[in-house]
Amino acid sequence: MKYLRVVMALAVAFVLCSAFTMKKDKDKEKPVYAFGVAASFSDTVVYYTPVQLLDSVVLDKNGFLPQRDLYSYQLKNHLEYQMNKPNYTCVIYFSENKGKLEKEAVKVKSGYQKSKQTLQAIEPDEFKFEKPQD
Repeated sequence: MKYLRVVMALAVAFVLCSAFTMKKDKDKEKPVYAFGVAASFSDTVVYYTPVQLLDSVVLDKNGFLPQRDLYSYQLKNHLEYQMNKPNYTCVIYFSENKGKLEKEAVKVKSGYQKSKQTLQAIEPDEFKFEKPQD
């Protein structure tokens, strides 16, 4: 009887400990998508990227993209050094839901079109976001 109590106590302890270490569904890796927009106060052309899948990226516990500033710098560097377009301000939009992000892209682009700015796409073969080095 004494051994049965010890075994049951160990079994309960094991179940409790393993319940707290199990991954929850929300902790699973989900794909993260992003697109970028670059605008300048001295130019009417607004550059944008299509929605892209970010490779090996997981949002942090607050739902933010880790190192998101480095993604915007990638776009800014591409504009400055590859396209010779300095002084652009770059913004990155990201989400785990591709459909919602595509709707956001349409909304952002229509806002620039309403303000009479010219939209210029940056093709995926010209520029692709890459995961920053840790």
